[in-house]
Amino acid sequence: MNATVPQTETTRRLFTPEEANRTLPLVKVIVHDIVALYREIRERRERLTAVTGRAGSSGTREDMYSEEVEQMEASIYADIEKLQEFIEELRRLGIELKDPEIGAVDFPAVLDGREICLSWHQGETQVSHWRERDSGNETRFPLEQPRA
Repeated sequence: MNATVPQTETTRRLFTPEEANRTLPLVKVIVHDIVALYREIRERRERLTAVTGRAGSSGTREDMYSEEVEQMEASIYADIEKLQEFIEELRRLGIELKDPEIGAVDFPAVLDGREICLSWHQGETQVSHWRERDSGNETRFPLEQPRA
């Protein structure tokens, strides 16, 4: 008797290119939000570093910058939590975020009997590349490319 194995922490969903492309409209929205929020967090962290640097040079943190620092820190922490929620949403779909700066994600898959990752980057119109599971984002191959 063949039973479907429910997806758990130890079992992963494997995608075909067609299945990955069917999920792409939702993935595009989530990844767009991740990239935008990641950029905002990074910029606010840089501003916070500049503010705390000025505050530190004047002596104590309890000067005119302390309220601004506390507000910036609270805002950054809230957005980091929101970012984690977006990443978790991808994970629940069976998709792994590889790079929040460029919006790269992986869809676990099988190609020629071995596990690989279907690779999509923000701005691409469809999932049309793959990579080895242990390779970096820069080593991608077109799905149509002959395999050695």
